[in-house]
Amino acid sequence: MLKYGQYCPVAKAAEILGDRWTLLIVRDLLCGCCHFNDLERGLPGISRALLADRLRRLQQAGIVEKLKKKNGRYYTEYRLTQAGQQLQAVIEALLVWGARWGFSEPEPDDLDPVLLLWWMRGRVCVDQLPDQRVVVQFDFKGTGGKLLWLILTKEDVSICLTHPGFETDVLVTAELTIFYQVWLGRIRFSDALKAGRIEIDAIPAFTRAFPGWFTYSPSVPAVHAAMAEISAAFSAAAGDSS
Repeated sequence: MLKYGQYCPVAKAAEILGDRWTLLIVRDLLCGCCHFNDLERGLPGISRALLADRLRRLQQAGIVEKLKKKNGRYYTEYRLTQAGQQLQAVIEALLVWGARWGFSEPEPDDLDPVLLLWWMRGRVCVDQLPDQRVVVQFDFKGTGGKLLWLILTKEDVSICLTHPGFETDVLVTAELTIFYQVWLGRIRFSDALKAGRIEIDAIPAFTRAFPGWFTYSPSVPAVHAAMAEISAAFSAAAGDSS
């Protein structure tokens, strides 16, 4: 842990939260992740050893508690303490600031199709799904022909990195960068569909229903607000120049 050597609340908070990955771990804990493997899946690029280290430091700081539970077998959960829950306001402030000042066009290194499906898996509107199982195949252009699948049922949602052995019900074709921007609110799904940037191949009922099967990223309201603010600022500047 980096020490700043300053008796200042900002410096002390930065000593606890300023290490790489720490705030993203807190973000995911606030979103409901509580198991080590789930946290690892949501943080591609972090090693298991480093994740364990960051969780241990958050425990030592009184932000996370490690709980042993039993449901047929023992397992471990990580939960935010009261101090950790109060970081919700910090994460929300960073989200709003980042959407306004640090969120432009994505870079190729920012885009991970498996991570995108992991996010989607956690944001399925189960009550909007049909009664039968639905197999959604994703063909993201620019990923070397790699195909991914979401298996949607009212009881469970799973990701398949290889063919699941079921017939595809919905085929989604899009550039990965476009679908990411749709998911995070920079592009509206209806606009991408109308422009042919996203293609849905399914029976008409599934094509119409597909957008409503997901609640999309929690970042969407902040991104929409930031884009509206930026647009208004440009319009005002254009008006002043004329």
